Amino acid sequence: MNLDEQQKLELEAATFRRLLQHLDANKDVQNIDLMNLAGFCRNCLSKWYRAEAAARGVDIDYDEARKVVYGMPYDQWKARYQTEATPEQLAKFKQVSS
Repeated sequence: MNLDEQQKLELEAATFRRLLQHLDANKDVQNIDLMNLAGFCRNCLSKWYRAEAAARGVDIDYDEARKVVYGMPYDQWKARYQTEATPEQLAKFKQVSS
């Protein structure tokens, strides 16, 4: 595979956009489920986005980064789609985060 830097950048950006589209299409998958299964969630992606912006001298606050990842303000997404974590989800989270 012989990709130049621009091709690599474009593929990575398209992959990130596709990941965000997939998460948007699967709002029923809660952040705690993502954390329990993969060790990261939408909030982690938001923090990584913000950190990469900062590393490049771009000032993006956490709420702006979450809007990129969630596709809307976080408070709005939370009110519409976030459910209360079940005891099983919380137990699993405690187990995997220890």
